[in-house]
Amino acid sequence: MKNIISILLFMTGLSLSAQVGINTNSPKAKLDVNGDVNLRNKVVVLNVTDNSLSQGNNDQLLVSQGEGYPPIWKSLRIPEYEPNKFYLIFNNSFSDRTGVKFSDSEQSTISGRNLAFSKGASITSLPGFKKITGLTQDLSIFSDNSKTYFQFETVVQANLPSNGTTDISIDYACGIFVDDKLVNLRQRNLKASSASSTFITHNQIGVISNLSKGDHKVSVACSRLGSYRTASNVVLAIGTYAADNINSFITQSSLKVDVYEIPQVFNSITN
Repeated sequence: MKNIISILLFMTGLSLSAQVGINTNSPKAKLDVNGDVNLRNKVVVLNVTDNSLSQGNNDQLLVSQGEGYPPIWKSLRIPEYEPNKFYLIFNNSFSDRTGVKFSDSEQSTISGRNLAFSKGASITSLPGFKKITGLTQDLSIFSDNSKTYFQFETVVQANLPSNGTTDISIDYACGIFVDDKLVNLRQRNLKASSASSTFITHNQIGVISNLSKGDHKVSVACSRLGSYRTASNVVLAIGTYAADNINSFITQSSLKVDVYEIPQVFNSITN
């Protein structure tokens, strides 16, 4: 009976007082407990949608919704990883409508391309390359065992004249860089055709294994390598347009990045 009366008095005091402190003389909430709390039975939360009391489910956490809102139960979803298997850890895609343009005077001065275009080459050693600004993005690697896939797509156009032969053309190259180091490169040739202002779709897929753990920056840069029988006013446009028979929506660039890793810290799988 004494215990019942004590509990009733405590609850009465709690309802009448704005703030009650246990082991503290300056409570900062309606009930402020300064010390350990041992719950031997259950915790229930008011469900404001139907005014019911919810005990939550197994493995759920009590999560705050911010000041003025009651907490709610939420499931913590941590993926379970099996050892020695790759999992998709990062996946994102980016786009850019600005692109890059090259006049006939902005042609690359690279000589010995077979030596210059090698894995790990610094972008500073490749004169004439311009970055497509909107495709420069950050990514993070968390494991020593990873594979990072890149898929780059854009449209390349030049204001070439209509020509029935293919002896008027421009060589160009686009590279994918990680931390300004070349990891993938494609060279192509844009040829004049029977229609003026020829344009083509450029697709490029690359992969790099075992980037170092930590933060990295991926970027895409392109260059005008060589021109054959072109006039001085011919502009090469990559990810943008050189003539108004197409527009920036058609020529926009995109980059997709997927990172697969073998997690080094994982939860064991149970049946």
